[in-house]
Amino acid sequence: MRYLGLIAFTLVAFVIQTNAQRKIDFVEYDLKNGLHVILHEDHSTPIVAVTVMYHVGSKNENPERTGMAHFFEHLLFEGSENIGRGEFSRYIENAGGVLNANTSNDRTFYYELLPSNQLELGLWLESERMMHAKVELEGIETQREVVKEEKRQRMDNQPYGMLLAETMSHAYTEHPYKWTTIGSMEHLNAAKEAEFQQFYRTFYVPNNAILSIAGDFNIEDTKKLIDAYFSEIPKGTFAIPRPTVVEPTKTAEVRDTVWGKDQLPLVVQAYHIPAEGDDDYYAVSMLNKLLSDGGSSRLNKSVVDEKQLAIFAGAFSFGMEDPGLTLTFSMANMGVDPSELETAVNEEVDRVKNELITEKELQKLKNQIESEFVGGNASVAGIAESLANYRMYFGDTNLINTEIDKYLAVTAEDIRAAARKYYTPENRVVLYFMFDENAANGN
Repeated sequence: MRYLGLIAFTLVAFVIQTNAQRKIDFVEYDLKNGLHVILHEDHSTPIVAVTVMYHVGSKNENPERTGMAHFFEHLLFEGSENIGRGEFSRYIENAGGVLNANTSNDRTFYYELLPSNQLELGLWLESERMMHAKVELEGIETQREVVKEEKRQRMDNQPYGMLLAETMSHAYTEHPYKWTTIGSMEHLNAAKEAEFQQFYRTFYVPNNAILSIAGDFNIEDTKKLIDAYFSEIPKGTFAIPRPTVVEPTKTAEVRDTVWGKDQLPLVVQAYHIPAEGDDDYYAVSMLNKLLSDGGSSRLNKSVVDEKQLAIFAGAFSFGMEDPGLTLTFSMANMGVDPSELETAVNEEVDRVKNELITEKELQKLKNQIESEFVGGNASVAGIAESLANYRMYFGDTNLINTEIDKYLAVTAEDIRAAARKYYTPENRVVLYFMFDENAANGN
């Protein structure tokens, strides 16, 4: 969900000029109710980001009630005991701010970007969401229709909109990553009001949350405000479900064809990789950059420009709390057989397995990584989210300053070893997305 404020304010909020990776200072502590607090004071601009990250995503859901975490991302803008329906966003917009939220497989994240003199407003709103949110039938029915429309727009009516859902369901047989965050509309329709209320009482509690604030404020004054708004919220009493399922090691390639209304074939190859933070994860991420970042990347040069087999080709990883996936994808040019395209992509992967990348390529990759880290810490919103991510996933908030060293330590030998270890036929899913006339005609 997205709310837009004044264009000028948005530009100022998200763009804080910086020329180099700088150390991010922060203070962190816990309230007695278990709420973890992270504070980064930065007076560069008169803006503050108030964010709350809850350790609940689609992987925490009941397999018979998928989509609940994403549903709550919408539902908890419905208001509270002290905030009327539709008033949540109005408070922020009237203050000249913007707000948003997003859900992943692993967590749900809410934020407000506000003029710094409106810090207390953000704290009040987030404390209301945590303690007094309205989880009742009227709002549930409203948001059911909102989520259905979002699914139609993002999946049903988007080119290759089922790519993610098909890839995850083919790649995972046991782990809850096998369903997407938007989940099943049938599951959401079947859920009763009491089930939504139980979900709220289980996951939306201070001991399952991180309050991360970055921007123009005074830390000691803000601590007093945080105590006033959050310290009296009761600690959750229900056990928080944490999946312990380990996806079985793949021993044979999974291959399938997905028929749909998109005209050009799309070839997707998904390989299982370690969780984000594992040493090998950094090598795989660098490999993806080698294959797909920029016009001079290997897939773009070979498959797109030289052989002209694809309109575009790329690679990326799902960095997740549990072991995830890395994908290569390529859209075939008109008249190109997808098997020919798949072979060309595999040839580029095999090159990495058989030959060390050049020192020039390795340095380029590290330059790209440094640029991304600078960009990610160029706004107070980005800093607040990164601080919360590092604490939630790794228990080490200071990784915001040190994780870049893990990338920069990756060698050409590490990248080759990762390619040989993870980019293997028995470890992958291969999907061809192909045109079907009946699907195109709605049959």
